Amino acid sequence: MLRLEELGEGERERWRELRAATKAPRSPFMEPEFAVAVAGVRPRSRVAVLYEGASAEPAGFLPYERGMWGQGRAIGFGVSDCQGAVLRPGPVPDTGELLRACSVSSFAFDNLEAGQALFVPYAAEEHATFVIDVEKGYGSYESVLRARSPKFLKTTLAKERRLGRRAGPVRFVFDERDPAVLRALIGWKSAQYRRTGRRDRFAQDWITRLVGRLAGTRAPECTGTLSVLYAGERPVAAHFGLRSASVLACWFPAYDTEFAKFSPGLVLHLRMAEAAAGAGIGLLDMGRGPAAYKDALKTGEHAVHEGEATRPGPGAVLQLLRRGPVRRAHGFVAARPRLASLASRTLQGAARLRRP
Repeated sequence: MLRLEELGEGERERWRELRAATKAPRSPFMEPEFAVAVAGVRPRSRVAVLYEGASAEPAGFLPYERGMWGQGRAIGFGVSDCQGAVLRPGPVPDTGELLRACSVSSFAFDNLEAGQALFVPYAAEEHATFVIDVEKGYGSYESVLRARSPKFLKTTLAKERRLGRRAGPVRFVFDERDPAVLRALIGWKSAQYRRTGRRDRFAQDWITRLVGRLAGTRAPECTGTLSVLYAGERPVAAHFGLRSASVLACWFPAYDTEFAKFSPGLVLHLRMAEAAAGAGIGLLDMGRGPAAYKDALKTGEHAVHEGEATRPGPGAVLQLLRRGPVRRAHGFVAARPRLASLASRTLQGAARLRRP
């Protein structure tokens, strides 16, 4: 097992080669640059380098984080939207033996990539991640939206024009480098979390530092990308995510609530789709979790998995006792739309009560 910073450039290049050989979309969360960035803020991050036979060339990599009591979890657990091992085609290693070699009793995942034969048998739940396919160009995507919901597209574009008349010419920057706008986005997102009763991710220092590291990452298959919608000279909506040559992983979108009636978040996503298509990117991955804007924008869904692989021992028992009831409760609510809606309204009401 190695620390991520101990990987040599040859090993990192081998990682990229193995990833390129898979049929899965080239998510930037599965690249060595993302794992290294997480390791910079999560010191318990490690990577298992797998070899087969007498070959001197690695046959695979498993980035993970090791807890204080020997429990393991996917690298960037809780924020990474695509997780798993990077393996060469062929026989799959024994999961229990791999966990033992990693000195962990378990491996938890919440966004396991479909097709990960090493861990899918241990999945407890399957979730949909919502995607926008722009492989055939933005014009083709707009045609899909018009055919499916002509009122949605017409209304959103009309709001974009009204925004321009109200606040100044609307312009979009796909890859903004101004750190002040990134700070504004984090502020908007934190306020959104609190407003909707969700846990504020940016209250966790390591997540803020991770985003800062990734904002400066420039690699062909993992580039931090800050996209901004301006009205006049004022940013009104922004998104920070990661992109590879073929996938834009949508991560942290937010907008200035002063302009909410113009739906700047929807306009932002349309412009992101247009710019991504122009850059040769074929897929925008909006992540798991239901949301009205995702339903309006999506062209399809992919599967991701949540669960935990374990090997026999007291550590695995403790993990199951700790996570099992919580996962079952979440699954019970998610499977009942009326109950999920009530839970959402309750969270928002609690958030309003907490406000000064």
